[in-house]
Amino acid sequence: MADASSALKAAEKPETDTRETPEIMTGAEVVLRALVDQGVDTIFGYPGGAVLPIYDALHQQDKIRHLLMRHEQGAGHAAEGYARSTGKPGVVLVTSGPGATNAVTPIADAMLDSIPLVVITGQVPRALIGSDAFQECDTVGITRACCKHNYLVDDPDKLAHIIHEAFYVATHGRPGPVVIDIPKDVQFAAAKYEKPGPTAEHRTYHPKVDASPEAVAEAIRMMASASKPVFYTGGGVINSGPEAVRLLRELVRATGFPVTSTLMGLGSYPASDRQWLGMLGMHGSYEANNAMHDCDLMICVGARFDDRVTGRLDAFSPTSRKIHIDIDPSSINKNVKVDLALIGDCAHVLEDMVEAWNGLDQDRTRPDLTAWYGEIDAWRAVNSFSYEKSDVAIKPQYAIERLYQLTKDRDTYISTEVGQHQMWAAQHYHFEEPNRWMTSGGLGTMGYGLPAAFGIQAAHPGSLVIDIAGEASVQMTMQEMSAAVQHRMPIKIFILNNEYMGMVRQWQQLLHGGRYSHSYSDALPDFVKMAEAFGCLGLRAETPDELDDKIRAMIDYDGPVLFDCRVTKEENCFPMIPSGKAHNEMILPGEIRGDEINDDGKVLV
Repeated sequence: MADASSALKAAEKPETDTRETPEIMTGAEVVLRALVDQGVDTIFGYPGGAVLPIYDALHQQDKIRHLLMRHEQGAGHAAEGYARSTGKPGVVLVTSGPGATNAVTPIADAMLDSIPLVVITGQVPRALIGSDAFQECDTVGITRACCKHNYLVDDPDKLAHIIHEAFYVATHGRPGPVVIDIPKDVQFAAAKYEKPGPTAEHRTYHPKVDASPEAVAEAIRMMASASKPVFYTGGGVINSGPEAVRLLRELVRATGFPVTSTLMGLGSYPASDRQWLGMLGMHGSYEANNAMHDCDLMICVGARFDDRVTGRLDAFSPTSRKIHIDIDPSSINKNVKVDLALIGDCAHVLEDMVEAWNGLDQDRTRPDLTAWYGEIDAWRAVNSFSYEKSDVAIKPQYAIERLYQLTKDRDTYISTEVGQHQMWAAQHYHFEEPNRWMTSGGLGTMGYGLPAAFGIQAAHPGSLVIDIAGEASVQMTMQEMSAAVQHRMPIKIFILNNEYMGMVRQWQQLLHGGRYSHSYSDALPDFVKMAEAFGCLGLRAETPDELDDKIRAMIDYDGPVLFDCRVTKEENCFPMIPSGKAHNEMILPGEIRGDEINDDGKVLV
């Protein structure tokens, strides 16, 4: 009877709760624990009153390093460089008010270029929100239009979940920046810590990664029947990861099709391969742009038909059928109407396409591309990146060529600012691998390259990191040289100094009758003396015969360098598709003369 009674009591006793008791800590400690659990090892930031609790918690731990920048814009671009060169999300920590607004430019930059960032901003205490408190701004409202998603944390117990969810959103689907605005009192408050797991996924955001088998099969049928095909690839291939890059190369080689790339996609296919046509678009190669114009089938992989690529929309690739592979459904038919959409992650879709193509009867279905490559070789023979050499002055193209030859066999990463130097770098520095080229594409942000180089160097401490810069653009974030010296980041800033805002001057020459309105820098710093003031090495080259030795000195110096490379002042970047023109209406080197610009400043070509 006693045994029966014991059994009954045991049956009535509730089951033991096996769930872990949640840890209780401050909101600031939750932030850092969540970042550690997300694999974060580096934060780029700048402190202020509304994030002091987080900075105090940072001081009491050793798992995450914080790199102090000199401006919140620099912190954001550094995180972009870190993210783009590693494939991991970059993390930014800034204060409220001006700290958040200063970070808007890199947030918008990352949004347009699909760079995964998690940006943590401080906010005034919850009770003061809406009262115009000191350093208060509506961060959520301000960033709503320029980030992938944002949060205002109103409950300390939701903080951990929000951080984990933010990393999911930033890295899944089309990558992008996510903003988390944390009131100061939430950072002080006691909060439950929730570990990352399936519940950290966004409840409604589940991007599709696999295209339908029917769409893949139709794409293969279209490819097998093409006579003038071309692959048009973008940054989405690189964002998808190393497997997508490998599969793209496998598919391109299996098909034998020529391949071109956007500015953001450079490195996804090796530049030394015969099937590579070079970059396309406004300052792309003659062969790439003409192939895009004349092709009968275009396979767009991870690109968005940006206006700098398409030129005049109603004349863009007018006779081709178009296949578009993209994980973002909103990109389909947004700018260019396509014949077939494959919505999914590049790696997943390319894997299915490789398998399907390899399953074809190759002897019967492989297109004969002999005539097509004959046309392409004729375009290549034009040598559209050529320029007039000089024995007495450094041409900017020559400077890039020498930089490439002296660094191509090293473990090198390149960032750029924005302008002519950016285009010359894309034309004359050749990339064999992905994640080696970091530049601002969609937003075209001057000042991007120097802090981006800092972030790249932070991620790759033993590598050679070079920012190819213009003297106007680099001054916008020049203060980050101080951060490079402080944190011993041996970045090399290679300035093509022509004393002009070069691309502005070029457009003023070609489109505005040579009226150079405020594009010449009447007062420039002495970059060598500036380097010395920062505590780094300053170098200057003014003639071609001294360039190689100075570049070697820059490379060999174990610390940050400012290299003032004095180049010809009024060199134009060609080839060029004029505004409103089609791909087959490019201006080639040597084609522009004074009599080809009318009184209204219009190019007569």
